[in-house]
Amino acid sequence: MKTDRLSRRRAVGLMTLGGVAASALAPARHARARSLDKISYQTNWRAQAEHGGFYQAVATGIYKKHDLEVEVRQGGPQLDVNALLLAGRADVVETDAFRVLNFARDNIPGLAISAMFQKDLRALLSHPGVGNDTLPALKGKPILIGAAGRTSFWQWLKVKYGYTDEQIRPYTFNLAPFLANKNISQQGFITSEPFAMRQAGVDPVIHLLADHGFHNYPSIQLCLPKLAAEKADVVQRFVDASAEGWKSYLSGDPAPANALIKRDNPDMNDDKIAYSIQIMNKAGIVAGEDAAKLGIGAMTAEHWLSFYEDMVDCGALPAGWAVDKLFTTQFVNKKATMF
Repeated sequence: MKTDRLSRRRAVGLMTLGGVAASALAPARHARARSLDKISYQTNWRAQAEHGGFYQAVATGIYKKHDLEVEVRQGGPQLDVNALLLAGRADVVETDAFRVLNFARDNIPGLAISAMFQKDLRALLSHPGVGNDTLPALKGKPILIGAAGRTSFWQWLKVKYGYTDEQIRPYTFNLAPFLANKNISQQGFITSEPFAMRQAGVDPVIHLLADHGFHNYPSIQLCLPKLAAEKADVVQRFVDASAEGWKSYLSGDPAPANALIKRDNPDMNDDKIAYSIQIMNKAGIVAGEDAAKLGIGAMTAEHWLSFYEDMVDCGALPAGWAVDKLFTTQFVNKKATMF
């Protein structure tokens, strides 16, 4: 029976793949002939290239090939995706490992099912030519840090490099203070702030925290344990199809997904998206680390526990939490989709 189902799914997929462009705009005609399992996926920010693999799986019919109807919903600055999950208003949400670990504080239900990003995108950005070319060199110098960063990666930086809170200047997601003062560094994402800085005439020194040992999973797909237990087949297909979407987006033609991204977020343009894709590929954000050996979306207990221990050591999280209950490798590490 399982073989027949897979064969039927594969056959339908072959019929629908020919209509890639049309599938981005309207449901495939063949989808009406069978029942599709519905999944809502809530992203953590407004539509951008960092969500490209999910949009690509919608736009090119990859989800439908896996008998899924997936609604990708964009997030925003005031949206609490974890609250939406707990309220049952989203089936799967995008979050990061640090926030997932905090679920253990109050024994909140949540289960990480995949990690489409292997490396955190966060970095410290500095002006070139002023002696700020290494993280140790930033000790004692002013750095613009946001409120959320002060409780997570800043604590890690303090222990690893001897930074102090006296260095912190408030970061309001405005580049003007950085551009006006060459002695100031700031936090940022390697796929966005450097692009804007270069347009303003500054080619920044980029200190990617992941390359220095900050091993947070920044794009975790999180669901309720009940969904994983009662609809394991649906969850497996969602993870597999999302991984295929990411491979298609980063190594194929991203145009179908980009059309949907720009539809949802008019502030996005082709230059911004192309830059982000280039940087994600260059830094191995999706294809690097464990994904290179185990497939896109890979997670390991060693990675989770090592990151938790680092957060405990730097005082960002308390010891003694049962964090092994917050993730499962049931749906990943099968080498199903490799670059």
